[in-house]
Amino acid sequence: MVVLGSKVYVTGDARDRALDGLRGLVNDRFGDLDVEFEIGHRDDDFPVVTVEGPDAVVARNILREEFGEVVPTHEAGDTYVGTLDSWDDDGFVLDAGPAGDVRIPAANLDLGQGTPHQIRKRFGLVQHLSMRFVAGDEPRLADEEVDRLYDWKRGGDHGNGRVNTNSATRSEVRATVNKSGHAQDIVTVERLGLLEMSIICNPDTDAPGLLADIGRFMPSELLAVVP
Repeated sequence: MVVLGSKVYVTGDARDRALDGLRGLVNDRFGDLDVEFEIGHRDDDFPVVTVEGPDAVVARNILREEFGEVVPTHEAGDTYVGTLDSWDDDGFVLDAGPAGDVRIPAANLDLGQGTPHQIRKRFGLVQHLSMRFVAGDEPRLADEEVDRLYDWKRGGDHGNGRVNTNSATRSEVRATVNKSGHAQDIVTVERLGLLEMSIICNPDTDAPGLLADIGRFMPSELLAVVP
């Protein structure tokens, strides 16, 4: 059993669509592996994938690599995953499931100048985004997490901006982009979590402008990342 490090925090039909999307995603990732799996969710909104079969160990490792895994306890110096729950002048608070909330002090964000509020907006950190951290008396963002976020600000290989969003499946985000008439203005929709997506803009597309145009169609938090 793997408790994925990405939450399903919506309810009703939206939750059903999210879990259906996860089921398809897991099935695709397992490919020709000899396994059977079931998907559920816990009261704290973290989804659970139960895997059985000859290739179960390999399958569980695939899930941990893609989504991370929330675990009951943390060892100082080791890297874990949590979801961005809240932020204030003192830093970020990550929901790490059964291990409880983890506070990342502002001094340990390693994301440059500014308050945690300013840093969150600058890097497009929507609520519930999965983020990796290093446990300890004063937890810090993991080096790979810091590198990922700086790569967003650099625009990746092509200097592209992006618009990050939460509370929507990948297909819903794609449909919204199409509905707003911007299908030709994006490269792809990158999956950041189960309900957190990143719309990668074409090099000549203005990310804040895209956000303004699609925002009226999406009941989600949207944040633009400008290289």
